[in-house]
Amino acid sequence: MSLNRFALWTGAMAAIISVGCGGKEAPQPAAKDAPAVTVSTVAAAEVTWPEEREASGTVRARTSAVIAARIVGSIREVRVRLGSAVTAGQVLAVIDSRDLEAGYRMAQAGEGEARSGIPEADGAVSAAKAQLELTQATYRRMADLAAKKSISAQEFDEVAAKLKLAETALAMAQAKRKQLDSKILQAREGVSAAEIQKGFAELRSPFAGVVTEKQAEPGMLATPGTPLFTVEQAGGLRLEVVLEESMIGRLKVGQTVPVSLDALGKEARGRISELGPSVDAASRTFVVKVDLPAEPGLRSGVFGRARFSSGEKRVLTVPEGSVREQGQVRQVMVAEGGVARSRMISLGGHREGVVEVLSGLSAGEKVITPLPLGLADGVRVEARP
Repeated sequence: MSLNRFALWTGAMAAIISVGCGGKEAPQPAAKDAPAVTVSTVAAAEVTWPEEREASGTVRARTSAVIAARIVGSIREVRVRLGSAVTAGQVLAVIDSRDLEAGYRMAQAGEGEARSGIPEADGAVSAAKAQLELTQATYRRMADLAAKKSISAQEFDEVAAKLKLAETALAMAQAKRKQLDSKILQAREGVSAAEIQKGFAELRSPFAGVVTEKQAEPGMLATPGTPLFTVEQAGGLRLEVVLEESMIGRLKVGQTVPVSLDALGKEARGRISELGPSVDAASRTFVVKVDLPAEPGLRSGVFGRARFSSGEKRVLTVPEGSVREQGQVRQVMVAEGGVARSRMISLGGHREGVVEVLSGLSAGEKVITPLPLGLADGVRVEARP
């Protein structure tokens, strides 16, 4: 290759390299005659925040009941659906109870039969009383005659024996009447028991609430102890969370705590209603139950988070409006020598319009807030109150 051609080739390559690298040139400082951007600043400040421990858990009903069959029988009718609102005592399902109806009628018939013996028993008692009264009168007359020696001893002994027989007859008639009363009471209890058994054919809700589980279907064979429905009491929900044992001494029943319900996008105030009486030996944790206020759309099974105060801590804070977020990158701009300088930061908690800065910034640095749109590193700024 000739010298001239080599020179041309090297010049062309230099031009290509220059064009290709043009986007990577170091940023030039702002022109000295460019107007300064007017900004407001606040000093990054250290403040005392209450230290909080956050725990997640599940919303559950304060009171729920599993409704199970108490008799064997085919389910004849189901009157509610999953999610149905029910009232106290409302019938949820009916079990075929024709055999129980028959038993109830038999018990009623037995009571009627026992009661039918009342007139006869009362008549026997009345007759025994009348016979005793007559025998007593005869005995008194014969006693007077015996005192006057007008009758023989044999005759007086016969009258005395008849008196004892009359007394015994009355006692027997009264005993039979009492036995009849016991038989009637027994029959009445049989009727009550049969009525109770008959009532087991109707499965009822113990309180007003919502049907959250339903296994019962028409034609299904119900057996004692088999769960058929679960009813949760209306308006009574709480968040159940697990905390480490170090928090035991910091909590008490009745204390209010902030709760986040992500599914509803809401913050609420809950009240601690129960503290677990024991600590799990494996995880060193205990259960905390937080009663929740009534919220539209809130239901059991929803995820929630509660925050519990565990002391105080010193934190470095800046206004929320001073933070720029781009994906996972967070930065603030500080005014330094009349120039805006970028600071990459990591954030912690937030409250009441300020955020906690974990790293990337020092106390006292002048943070630009609110952060103007498009403000870049190196731009001249003029801070004004």
